[in-house]
Amino acid sequence: MKILVTGANGFIGSALRQHLMLDGHALVPVVRKARFADEVSIGELGPSTDWKSALRGCDAIVHLAARVHVMNDRSADPLREFRRANVEITANLARQAADAGIRRLVFLSSIKVNGESTESGRLFKADDLPLPQDPYGLSKLEAEQELVAISRQTGIETVIIRPPLVYGAGVKANFKAMMRWLDSRMPLPFGAITHNRRSLVALDNLVSLISTSLIHPAAANQTFLVSDGEDLSTAELLRRMGFALGKPARLFTVPPNWLKMGAMLFNKQDVFQRLCGSLQVDIDKTVQLLDWRPVVSVDDGLRVAVQGMHQ
Repeated sequence: MKILVTGANGFIGSALRQHLMLDGHALVPVVRKARFADEVSIGELGPSTDWKSALRGCDAIVHLAARVHVMNDRSADPLREFRRANVEITANLARQAADAGIRRLVFLSSIKVNGESTESGRLFKADDLPLPQDPYGLSKLEAEQELVAISRQTGIETVIIRPPLVYGAGVKANFKAMMRWLDSRMPLPFGAITHNRRSLVALDNLVSLISTSLIHPAAANQTFLVSDGEDLSTAELLRRMGFALGKPARLFTVPPNWLKMGAMLFNKQDVFQRLCGSLQVDIDKTVQLLDWRPVVSVDDGLRVAVQGMHQ
């Protein structure tokens, strides 16, 4: 197929480009500023961007470009900024794609549409009632709703994928910070965080699912959750990350309530939740409907992320 990919030089987009090219697809990599001859420069994306020339001859779209979750967002109106980038731009692209006769659009959403945390024994499912807790999650939900409406109006097939934290070569933010802590042999106070469970997804696994979603007949107009299929406590994740680094994690025990009080004192409750709370996803629908399985294990994914940190 000929596939247009937005956000094509980002963390996920770069890996997806390589994967799709190896599968024999022709690509239209859309980027803000072209660096290579095959890239299409659209410039600063907006709700009125003209996609006609980029869409010409394409069979499908993978829409990755987004305004992502921002820590300590200083925008005067964060929700407005998220809606512009994640809702209005997505809807504009989908409508023009439908007009151009594009068969399918795969949209990368976020598990934040479901919510921020799960209770013990209860996993998020693709068809749960959405419960976003911040402007980013709300904007992704609204984008999904726009796509569903446009699909019903025009017949374009849409596929929505909601990943949890994605890690791999080139990962940034909190995951990279954890790798650096372990690499420096810094003692970490998470030895007691053994009862929570977090779902993660290795970049290779996410790219595999996106690729499957482009071609599988049963993917049309569905929403899927994705993970590595193995959920880890914070302590176990750090230990296995340390093993991948070749530097065993130096964990010591601090009661979780003490960590929670410290987080409240420094107004870091969101950090405490990500490190000590649970967020699990159920991928049974993805596995059964698409006959898809994670292509790499957690340990293999961690090794790739660690190798990327040292490159």
